[in-house]
Amino acid sequence: MNIQWYPGHMTKARRMMQENIKLVDLVIELVDARVPQSSRNPDIDELGKNKARLLLLNKADLADDAATEVWSTHFRAKGFQVVKLNSRSGSGLKAINGAIQEACKEKIERDRKRGILNRPVRAMVAGIPNVGKSTFINSFAGKACTKTGNKPGVTKGAQWVRLNKQVELLDTPGILWPKFEDPEVGLKLAMIGSIKEEVLNTEELSLELLKYLKGQYPGVLKERYGVEEALAEVELLGEVAARRGCLQKGGAPDLQKAAAILLEEFRNGKLGKITLELPGAVEA
Repeated sequence: MNIQWYPGHMTKARRMMQENIKLVDLVIELVDARVPQSSRNPDIDELGKNKARLLLLNKADLADDAATEVWSTHFRAKGFQVVKLNSRSGSGLKAINGAIQEACKEKIERDRKRGILNRPVRAMVAGIPNVGKSTFINSFAGKACTKTGNKPGVTKGAQWVRLNKQVELLDTPGILWPKFEDPEVGLKLAMIGSIKEEVLNTEELSLELLKYLKGQYPGVLKERYGVEEALAEVELLGEVAARRGCLQKGGAPDLQKAAAILLEEFRNGKLGKITLELPGAVEA
């Protein structure tokens, strides 16, 4: 599968980020803990190359804990402050203020030497669509100050959010980059729900997910659906359809419906804690 999705509004959003980057001290980048490398937009590295950096491994509750530890070590070695986060439950939020101060300690010290005291750190919150930026800001601020939604593209424009005397955040729309050079990246982003559903072949996507789960997380499909994992992927999907009552007239399995169920249950963590990539297996 070769998946590409770069709607026109993302060009405008990138331009807006480019204009606003000079106003901030820190770039807080949210990534999906299930695909920490594939959900990193290379454009954000380019935009924030002279800024302090904080990486939030969001949706850590859905990812394999051991894999998340490996990724945390990997990114810290590259110079990022890293916090594992579940924006919905608030797990990890308490560590963020300290991580912001640590990431910006040189800037805070420069200010102090120049006699500038108590100036808040101004941070841009960035990331790809549906990675949880708005949910993070609302949880961090303790109030609903941005729109949220479990679909890509809810945040349409930039907005400043003053959290406290120490931190101001600039929320930005989720942006992808014009072309995924590696088709695996598009595939993984589609699996986690960061690509608009209308441009996907969900049946093909679900077959790829089944193949990965069989290889990397044996037993998960048997436990959830009671199916034999030795089957070919298309037969497995047919079995999932049968077990979930997804049948067409005449009793044939409705593979489209079964695919939608499989993807939704993976995205919601009902198949367990699953990570789709590790540092050694992707381009670092």
